[in-house]
Amino acid sequence: MKVDGVLDKNDSVIAKSEPAITATATAAAAAVTTATALTPVTATLAIRANHDSIFLERFFGAFQWEEFACGCGSAFVNICVTYPIYKLIFRQMLHGVPVSSAMLQLRHEGLGFLYRGMLPPLAQKTISLSIMFGVFDGTRRYLVEDYRFNDYGAKVIAGVVAGSAESILLPFERVQTLLADSKFHRYFSNTPSAFRYVVTNYGFRELYRGIEPVFWRNGLSNALFFMLREEASNRLPKRKSVSTRTAQEFIAGAVIGASISTLFYPLNVIKVSLQSEMGQLTEGSWHACKRIYRERDSRIANFYRGCAFNTGRSFISWGIMNAAYENLKNLMSQRELKSKLTAMQQR
Repeated sequence: MKVDGVLDKNDSVIAKSEPAITATATAAAAAVTTATALTPVTATLAIRANHDSIFLERFFGAFQWEEFACGCGSAFVNICVTYPIYKLIFRQMLHGVPVSSAMLQLRHEGLGFLYRGMLPPLAQKTISLSIMFGVFDGTRRYLVEDYRFNDYGAKVIAGVVAGSAESILLPFERVQTLLADSKFHRYFSNTPSAFRYVVTNYGFRELYRGIEPVFWRNGLSNALFFMLREEASNRLPKRKSVSTRTAQEFIAGAVIGASISTLFYPLNVIKVSLQSEMGQLTEGSWHACKRIYRERDSRIANFYRGCAFNTGRSFISWGIMNAAYENLKNLMSQRELKSKLTAMQQR
């Protein structure tokens, strides 16, 4: 991700953060002065409330809406292209069958069922990528500007925070799994009916079945993705041509995304296995891992069935998302620059 100069240059970070620190110190001093006229308990509560207010103002003030918008737009483009590939991989994950058998299943069901269940991942991914890029950038900006964190430490913490925030969208993945599994076809016909059926019969908690592997997957993969992505952005040559720059951004995002997706593929297998059941007692991730291992001939390699197609899909999808994100970001930056120049000329 290309970030503002504020994050790339330590001197700029310090210069920008000094007014905020001064304002924070002034506000805290004012709170202490006011608190001296109050009782000890009331004074403590007043100071604590003031500190909380300052924290919220500084933390959320570091977020930029452009990051959320670019993440959302890049996810929309990606899902429209890659959903049929996901459907094929899902069948291999669930049933442990080769790609030819998974393709025969989809052909037998027909084109009408090929895009069945697309709405949950479309909604989930657009919101998820928006949170991923927006929360990462805002959290890292806050840590660097207000606490002068080491850049790598800020990236890791911001990535884990963004991944954890993404986990609240698990109900979309849950319903997507149910809609893609043929054994549940007779229970509901679309996304709203699936949500109603699950909540009515099993409660909201059922929507969060399988959250443990998702939590680990999101946090660790986000931290690793942003670290590698920015290393690539800093080390690769700067291209002047739009086409060559876009191609470089596509390849960089594709290689990084596919590698991380392959690394954490077993967590997706565990998640799909947990979410393919409904209404039963939730199984722990470790117990599910051991069960899958036994069911698949006690071979670790069988955890990676469907991984080849998953790697291919991830290569395409992360390449599309990275290139789309960067182009949207550049477009917004150019429009912002033009508006500033126009405002300066009008003065």
